[in-house]
Amino acid sequence: MVKLSRRARGSAVATSTGSSPTLRSDARRNVDRIRVAAVKVFREQGLSAPLEEVAAAAHVSKATIFNRLGGRVGLIDAVLDDVVAGELRSVIEDARSVADVQERIRSYVGAIRDLQYRLPAVNDVLLQEFPDSEPLMALCHVGGAFHDDLVAEGHAAGVLVHGFTPGDFHALTIDNALALKYGGRPSRADYDRRTAFVLGGICRPVQRLPGSAAERS
Repeated sequence: MVKLSRRARGSAVATSTGSSPTLRSDARRNVDRIRVAAVKVFREQGLSAPLEEVAAAAHVSKATIFNRLGGRVGLIDAVLDDVVAGELRSVIEDARSVADVQERIRSYVGAIRDLQYRLPAVNDVLLQEFPDSEPLMALCHVGGAFHDDLVAEGHAAGVLVHGFTPGDFHALTIDNALALKYGGRPSRADYDRRTAFVLGGICRPVQRLPGSAAERS
């Protein structure tokens, strides 16, 4: 079922017959095509991708996107779950399921940086590029709250370096988002190598118990 933003709902009412807000079948098909095209284009290029490309992929005019969905923000509201929100929430939930705190932090940092590299829309969310999108901003708040929890848990467990704050955690993700969105895109090998440097900088060295397998090797 296609979700319509408040902007789009007004358009739906205006283009319906009689007093029913239900879209005509041809208009509904247009909305469905726009939605499918937007998911593909936004996943490949990010939420800032030209609407002309979405319209071309959907075989409609750009004006139709505005008429049916209220423009870019209404379109983002309609497809955010399928573009990025589902995967971002999964990364958070997967990290929550890791029992060891240090491993939870390492797992999350690795996973969020991987997602930033693979899915440009993640960086648009982290950078709050479209603050008028309520679902996007709600997703930002979920991520921010999780960062706060991770840092508090990391310090309580003694696995984060002294002085590392939630603001530092936030800055690491924002700096990476800016670099990927506006800077040169590194090779995957270089990117993963730098992820290891990030983890090495914020996490204390793993303490090995005397006689452990790692120490004997």
